Amino acid sequence: MIAASAKRAVNYTESLLKGVTSENYARFATVNGEKIESNHPAFVLGHLSLYSCRVVEQLGGDASAITPTAEFEKVFSHLVKCVDDPDGNIYPSLDVITERYYTGLNQAIAALESADDAKFSVVNPTEQARAKFPTIGAMHAFYVGGHTMMHLGQMSAWRRCAGLGSAS
Repeated sequence: MIAASAKRAVNYTESLLKGVTSENYARFATVNGEKIESNHPAFVLGHLSLYSCRVVEQLGGDASAITPTAEFEKVFSHLVKCVDDPDGNIYPSLDVITERYYTGLNQAIAALESADDAKFSVVNPTEQARAKFPTIGAMHAFYVGGHTMMHLGQMSAWRRCAGLGSAS
C-alpha cells in the first residue's frame, strides 16, 4: 500500500522535470521581475533524496549506496533554507541530484514491497517523530507519500512561476 504512493511520486516527478534545465533547476522563479523565494527543483529533489535510506534501513535493507553524502546533508537538510544559485556553485548538478533521488526512491519502493507486513507495525525508532508517526509504517507512509507530495507540490508551483506551465 505504501509503495503505491511512492510509485506515483516517481511518475509525477518525471512530469515535473519537463522543461527543467541545468540553467534553471537551482534558481528562484521570477514573476513580474520579482524573485519568488520558494523551493526550486534542486532543493526539492535533493531534500527528498535524504529520506529513502531511512526507509530501506528501517526495513532491514542495505542503504549504503543511497546514504546521503555530507555535501547533500549540508545543502538539503530540513535545517537549511533553499537559496538561489545563479552561479551554480551551491548545489550539485541536476543529473547528480535526480540520480540520487530516483535511485533512492526506487530502492525504498523495493524495500517497501518486499518487507514483511509485521515490520510496519514496529514502534517508530525516531523518538522525536514518534508522537506524530507511532510506527515504522506510519513514518514511511509519510516519507514516501505526504512528505514527498508536499515537496513535489512546491516544485509544481515553482514550474508555473518559472513559466513552464502545468506538469500534466
